[in-house]
Amino acid sequence: MIETQEFAGAHKTNNSFLSPLERRLAPLVIPRIPSWIETQHLTMLTLVWSLLILVFSALAARNLRWLWLVSLMIFLQWVTDHYDGKVGKYRNTGLVRWGYYMDHLLDYVFLCSILIGYAFILPERSRFQLLLMLALFAAFDFSTFLAFSATDKLKISYLKFGPTEFRLALIVVNALLIKFGTKHMIGGLKWVNAGAVVGLCVLIYATQKRIWQLDMATRQAKVTMKNELKLDNPYTPAEECTF
Repeated sequence: MIETQEFAGAHKTNNSFLSPLERRLAPLVIPRIPSWIETQHLTMLTLVWSLLILVFSALAARNLRWLWLVSLMIFLQWVTDHYDGKVGKYRNTGLVRWGYYMDHLLDYVFLCSILIGYAFILPERSRFQLLLMLALFAAFDFSTFLAFSATDKLKISYLKFGPTEFRLALIVVNALLIKFGTKHMIGGLKWVNAGAVVGLCVLIYATQKRIWQLDMATRQAKVTMKNELKLDNPYTPAEECTF
């Protein structure tokens, strides 16, 4: 018999603002997803939404109203990304490890499509800020997965802000761009990046502190075990007598 160990990445910690609403919606939505749509289909649809985001963003360079369709793609990406793993658990047909890998890899593809799309719309002088934003968001992901490997806990929300809130913020930004144009976003990018730098520093400090405490607890446990062994056997080999 082959024993299988439950994969820790199948469980995520999400305490964002909208997570209670998502949990209430799940029992209503999941049973209504057609049986011919499997978990891997939902995961791979992120490629479709990301490609269409690039197409509609390129069109939005001439007419910002195309951003409504970009926002629609963001919403559809939330639907497929949020429910792909849940469908697998509900039907007991999930590809847990494959899903973990592809889901998070395609999340990065989705993020790149969003920022490349904004590069189509905004002036060339804004591209450095967009590149910096991509680096900062990648750093958040990098820290998250390193922390997961060190703690076996996958935390995907911070300060009540998670993936769903991020997508909602993008939709709001698109609506503001359509109404007011790109002028305010050009000036606002540097402040978003400044806030991201502060948030990243706070995250790294809190994460390393938590991992440090885990290491110290492990070290103390080893010292305690060693001392207990000495109490059980107070004689070292050098102190033993031979008869």
